[in-house]
Amino acid sequence: MEAVALNKRPKSGPIAPKDPIKKRPYFFIMQGKEIYGAPMPDKRGIQFIFEDSGRLIDSAKITGNVKDQEILELLRSAKGFRRLVHSVGVSVSSRVSTDKVHFVLQMYGEHQEDKATELTADLSCDGMEYVINLEDIDFMPTDKEVGQIRFEFDTPGIQATTDVCFYLNDGFTAPPQTTETSVDFASDNYKKMIERSLMYAGNVSRLEKVFEKAGSGEELTLAFIGGSITQGAGAVPLHERNYARVFTEAFEKKYSQKGKVKLVKAGVGGTPSELGMIRFERDILRHGQERPDIIVIEFAVNDEGDETKGVCYESLVRKALSLPWHPAVVLLFAVFSFDWNLQDRLGVVGTRYNIPMVSIMDAVTPQFSLLPEDGRVISKNQFFYDQYHPSNLGHRVMADCLLNLMDAVNEGHCKSEGEERKLSDIRPAIGNDFDYISLLDRKELPMLKERYRISGIELGDFADVDKEVQMAELDYSEDGSPQFPYNWAKTSSESTKSPFRMKALCSKLLLVFKDSGSPEYGTAEVYVDGKLCLVADPLVVGWTHCNALIVLNEKDAAIHEIKVSMKEGFEDKKFTILGFGIA
Repeated sequence: MEAVALNKRPKSGPIAPKDPIKKRPYFFIMQGKEIYGAPMPDKRGIQFIFEDSGRLIDSAKITGNVKDQEILELLRSAKGFRRLVHSVGVSVSSRVSTDKVHFVLQMYGEHQEDKATELTADLSCDGMEYVINLEDIDFMPTDKEVGQIRFEFDTPGIQATTDVCFYLNDGFTAPPQTTETSVDFASDNYKKMIERSLMYAGNVSRLEKVFEKAGSGEELTLAFIGGSITQGAGAVPLHERNYARVFTEAFEKKYSQKGKVKLVKAGVGGTPSELGMIRFERDILRHGQERPDIIVIEFAVNDEGDETKGVCYESLVRKALSLPWHPAVVLLFAVFSFDWNLQDRLGVVGTRYNIPMVSIMDAVTPQFSLLPEDGRVISKNQFFYDQYHPSNLGHRVMADCLLNLMDAVNEGHCKSEGEERKLSDIRPAIGNDFDYISLLDRKELPMLKERYRISGIELGDFADVDKEVQMAELDYSEDGSPQFPYNWAKTSSESTKSPFRMKALCSKLLLVFKDSGSPEYGTAEVYVDGKLCLVADPLVVGWTHCNALIVLNEKDAAIHEIKVSMKEGFEDKKFTILGFGIA
């Protein structure tokens, strides 16, 4: 018999597990956050989460419960981040634990072309935490701030959840981190929260006709126009879990008698009603191909920068109300994480035209400050995906708020008093300067040429077409559609100093141009009849984005000569005229 050494142990299993390393103080910037590998041209799936411009600070406040001003201030810069953070912990969980994901925390430099540091990790989607120690990273001197976080999957369509936390260096204390309780959608408190969203019922006769049509089995179309929230930002997957689609599908299930309910979703990120009124016919009516039965307008968190302080918004509302088939119009007021929107400014439009208004702020913000035992239904961390956009839960709440209006009308709790007044008999609450504004671009030019007596077009240096424009997911699509692809662009650094010229009969004119974060782009000037009316700087916003600014707003129409040229000193830069708003 072979001798057995008494000091030998079985090969399987450790002799004794090591004591766990004591965790440093930490706080979450993401906890249970849903992510989705959106399809990319290179066949990968990527979830982008932007943390620049103060968004990381808001993530720490909302998700990490951080109130310490010193810590929050350190998160503002790359230098402060390195002083505060010892390591970054990240875990990802998906339905298939063997799915792989490449995690990237990317710094931004002072300028777009600056090289910046990337903290990376390759991990499985099995929920196990991977820790990136900052001592192991060679940081670049050009780092300015934490810019974005990416989750890169080998294939698109993977849905997962993630936790990301910051472990702190010695000398810093983190607040207690809480675990969220699930939202009870069947509770009385949830119902009461949703009911608070009915800000104003108004005349619901148009909605009553929608219910008659639904009850008869006819096909309905529900249309939504707004900014990034209506586009679906924060929903995972964006094209499936956005409030517009969730509401449309719930409406069909609850109210349509075998008739299909179609979704027309026209949200474009970062854009106000100043652009919404220009693209209304294109994106909501689809040039006469769609006749929406309900039109939901959501610009309450995008219109702060509106030059007219509500005139563009009211003009858009009037466009919708004036349609000959009389669709129901609903004003929807979303909310940012700092409990803000513009419903006080814009709500006067709803009351003036006596149309329904739904306020998400009125529904959710009163209960954010409560504890669960005191009646809190959903926490701010649960409702928001980031400081601007709702999570899947938030989008569900928004859909339920709209459905609450429908229920109230259908059940007879909202009764219209008197006849609906003619639009022409209603004095504007703020202004209606742009009731008849139309989009003018390369595609629309042949149709509008006679109406506005457009002539004398000289493209000059703006003869190209810019194909790198803002993208937005429309309707049910997972893929982004290019916004304003029929543009006039100066895409070369070479210049003949030849401007874009056009003559047109008009009283109103807006320039729609492309914003960019690239220093290749420069400032242009817009002249009307030889007078400088607008200086358009595409670098103000800092990302590829559609911008609309007023050039001309006069009472009477006249033939005007319009010129767009590069500002002196910017002749070697690029600039894209996405189109014009004209009336």
